[in-house]
Amino acid sequence: MQVLKFGGTSVANAVNIQRVSAIVKEILKKDKAIIVVSAFGGITDTLIQSGELASSMDESYKEKLQIVEQRHLEAVKALLPVAQQSSILSWVKRSCNEIEDICNGIFLLGELSARTKDRIVSYGELMSSQIISAYLNATGITNTWKDAREIIVTDSNFGYAAVDFTATNKKINRYFSETAGSVFIIPGFVSANATGTTTTLGRGGSDYTAAILAAGVDAGSLEIWTDVSGMMTADPRLVLNVKHIPNISYQEAMELSHFGAKVIYPPTIQPVMSKKIPVWIKNTFAPGDYGTVIENDAKENGNIIRGISSINKIVLLSLEGSGMVGIPGFSKRLFEAMALEKINVIIITQSSYEHSICVGIEESFSEKAKQAVDRAFAYEIESGKVDPLIIEKNLSIVALVGDHMKSHTGVSGRMFGSLGRNGVNIRAIAQGSSERNISAVIASEDVKKAINVLHEEFFETTYKQINLFVAGVGNVGGRLLAQIEQQKEYLEHHLRLQVRVVGMANSKKMLFNDEGIELKNWKDLLSQGEPMNLQKFIDIIRSKNLRNAVFADVTANNKLAECYDQLLQKAISVVACNKVACSSAYSYYKKLKDLAREYKAPFLFETNVGAGLPVIGTLNDLMRSGDKINKIQAVLSGTLNFVFNNYNGEKTFADVVKQAQEEGYTEPDPRLDLGGADVMRKIMILARESGGQLEMEEIENKSFMPPSCMEGSVDDFYSEMAKHENHFKKIYDEAAKTNRKLKFVADYENGKASVGLQHIDSKHDLYHLYGKDNVVLFYTDRYTEQPLVIKGAGAGAEVTASGVFADIIRTASV
Repeated sequence: MQVLKFGGTSVANAVNIQRVSAIVKEILKKDKAIIVVSAFGGITDTLIQSGELASSMDESYKEKLQIVEQRHLEAVKALLPVAQQSSILSWVKRSCNEIEDICNGIFLLGELSARTKDRIVSYGELMSSQIISAYLNATGITNTWKDAREIIVTDSNFGYAAVDFTATNKKINRYFSETAGSVFIIPGFVSANATGTTTTLGRGGSDYTAAILAAGVDAGSLEIWTDVSGMMTADPRLVLNVKHIPNISYQEAMELSHFGAKVIYPPTIQPVMSKKIPVWIKNTFAPGDYGTVIENDAKENGNIIRGISSINKIVLLSLEGSGMVGIPGFSKRLFEAMALEKINVIIITQSSYEHSICVGIEESFSEKAKQAVDRAFAYEIESGKVDPLIIEKNLSIVALVGDHMKSHTGVSGRMFGSLGRNGVNIRAIAQGSSERNISAVIASEDVKKAINVLHEEFFETTYKQINLFVAGVGNVGGRLLAQIEQQKEYLEHHLRLQVRVVGMANSKKMLFNDEGIELKNWKDLLSQGEPMNLQKFIDIIRSKNLRNAVFADVTANNKLAECYDQLLQKAISVVACNKVACSSAYSYYKKLKDLAREYKAPFLFETNVGAGLPVIGTLNDLMRSGDKINKIQAVLSGTLNFVFNNYNGEKTFADVVKQAQEEGYTEPDPRLDLGGADVMRKIMILARESGGQLEMEEIENKSFMPPSCMEGSVDDFYSEMAKHENHFKKIYDEAAKTNRKLKFVADYENGKASVGLQHIDSKHDLYHLYGKDNVVLFYTDRYTEQPLVIKGAGAGAEVTASGVFADIIRTASV
């Protein structure tokens, strides 16, 4: 004998029921079968709504009942030949009249008891099973319909009745041994107490019905037919790249179902586990798929973890007080108080010094629990020995499940470490002595992120995914997006890394797509985005709460730099091409560095100094390895180096500066470069990364620009430079007559910094510096006579974009 159960979606309509018929025909080629069916999809909810509306004296319950009747009558007419419809149509009509009579009584009384609700909802399975039985008979599958209430005996706990297995198994054995036939159709979910009053086995109880029958007849297998092809490593509604679980143990399946996996009803496993009956989870809509088999000894799949699950709408109840320490019986009284109110405890934690005990329950029972516990501890609360029960809401539980966790060290560390790196705060932790399950209570808003983080940590052998937000998609930002698209395959193949751009913005528009923005068409997509609002942009990034989130600022926007702290506080890594934050007040710079450490969210800004040159990274490596920076000397402006390498008096100084701007070497306003402000920012950032606490006003700027050039608009700037050509020619001539070159040099030594033009002779490391190159000389305790030299292109959109890209990739290794 084999037992099959078909769920609500599998029998939702006539087309689906025809699929069920085809599956049953194939199954019967192997052995006799018991077929357990649920109510048509959505009918149970509609019946409950009808009863509740009636109890509220709302006559719209009649409309709900009409929907129920119509769906069943339509199913009969669609499935059965006209000549065979009469008896079943009469049965359905009679059943619907009975439901209406019950609801009329509820309406008059204004009361819906648990017993009456069980009676109402039982009609869903009774009608669906009768219709399916009639249809199978009509298609040549001769079957016997049997009312489950005649063979499954329970107590009178209406709504969630407990099965009397001794009485039930006797009835099952007697019926199936005395009744001939190869196919039996039985309504799921419904049962009856010892007096024959209708009870139910709890929502999802049709699975349980099938398991009870399978155990009762010693079936060869139990098959649960649903709308998914077995169990998955996580909820596919939350994780896109879930993996199929082909084999799983009874214990693992029970843990996953207890912690929210919806594929199988939690009590289902118990009856079949004792008899080692394999349970298959199969897909009605893809019957050829392998599915999942739940058995005593599941095959290893190479993973420590079998699956990840979650329960939402949880509250934590905390009982605390100094009067609890060393006094036995507090836990007993707490659990007793909740047991009397029929409140199920999902998770338990207790401090080692007995000052507090914390339990997790369903949110719907929170107020009931508080009243019960405060009443049970009224004396201790009044005397100050115990505090009133504390309730924390808006929580969920995430759980790792796997039989093999107990034989592997470090699983908990990986779980909590990955959650911590992504800013998921853990409120409570529980792990059973079997080490089959590790559970953590977290904020409900973090569930999707947490499950994706854990799935990536324990199941992703292909790649790690970075969710990237980019602000600024102009010259540098546009090149960055092009490089990300170009390197997509390389990153996935060599680094197992996927960089997915999920948000972008310019000064006018912003665009988001959690599935990733198509980078080949990003300009058109962004043009159709919503109007840009800076704070809204930041708020949306925070609210999305994506794992491995990185924010790249490729702007020079002051206001945007002021938002970095909001991002870091949500464990969103910040990659800044924008120099504003690191060159602002030291207090803000330090705040950002501290937040990055606190929330384990990298704050990287390599391109703040030297574009794509590894200046800051090298400096950090020197410091981390114990070296001390004694002096820094650098040419940090690719713009100024380009200008003085190309100016010899033959072309005007203004023309050379204009050339530099046209070739993309300058800031949008070239005065930021020529006035020395940009170099001041860079040397200050290097000084701070070396351990100094410099502020901008402490840096000496020996400017070579006439004051009038620094006033007015950019056009005025060029006009004034033309007027002062003799000034610039004189500066050049003074250096040239001694065979020296002009370099705009930044110096930092003994806590002091300065910037300005210097005459550099041919023996100096700064002399042979061409085009737009930058150079940084680090004089340290280890590099005394010869400095550590970093030299290369210090400006240009392509190299700057590559520096930002490198920082983005670097966040993945933290």
